[in-house]
Amino acid sequence: MKRELDEGRTAAGAGDWVAARHAFVRAAMEGSAEGAELAAGVTVELVPMADGGSAEAAALLAGIYLEYFDESALPVAVRYARAAAEAGLPAGQRTYGHMLVAGLGVEEDRTRAVELFRAAAGGGDAYGMFNLAHLVDDPDESLRLLEAAAHEGIAAAGAVLADRLSALDRDEEALGWYVRAAERGHTGAMNAAACWYRDGFGTAPDPVRAVRWFLALLAHGDGDGVHEAIRLVRTGALTEKQIREAGRLAGDPGAAEALIGTALNGTALNGDRA
Repeated sequence: MKRELDEGRTAAGAGDWVAARHAFVRAAMEGSAEGAELAAGVTVELVPMADGGSAEAAALLAGIYLEYFDESALPVAVRYARAAAEAGLPAGQRTYGHMLVAGLGVEEDRTRAVELFRAAAGGGDAYGMFNLAHLVDDPDESLRLLEAAAHEGIAAAGAVLADRLSALDRDEEALGWYVRAAERGHTGAMNAAACWYRDGFGTAPDPVRAVRWFLALLAHGDGDGVHEAIRLVRTGALTEKQIREAGRLAGDPGAAEALIGTALNGTALNGDRA
């Protein structure tokens, strides 16, 4: 997230407030409180741009007001989102569509929301694709939209796609999408991938990859996988060498050493409350 913060500061220094806000939001999405604070602070600079007719600034402002302000800001968010949508900007269409689906500051109108999401998706907006996938009646179209959004990097779309494919007994494909979503930081997909590798769903059992994803969960602040990793290691399913390989794959060799100490030698592992 440091790279995103640096990019945002550089853009802000050059007076490119739209680019600055994009960078700060990316940092915020990765868990940076500073990124969230800076994204909200960009508001002052974007207002005159939006009021001057910039659809992109209007869409960004609508998103800021929705994400970082309370309900009193909804009328302003609606105004900017509607302006960006009417200008044909995909991000504005998606944001205003979201407000219509949820009834945020406007009367709920799912029909109009679908129209806006479809327009946004047609303009290449990945979140528009993801949102539309939840509203269309055709299951095949929904799968296509989820896959397109996942290919564009929306981790949640990959996780939902995996769930849908699993329900269709397309387990090998489902596991592939769980892994892709896990690689993009989706903790639910990490847990699913770990359990599937452990139990042999969609693949032969692979305890190394199972532990890899259980350890990745811990690195993302979720300690639930620790208990599963300990149980798996204590069954004798992995050697110390394999545990270390799992740690290497997870990008956390230290967690692998701690797991060896906990599961094999009885010392405490961070996150283990058993």
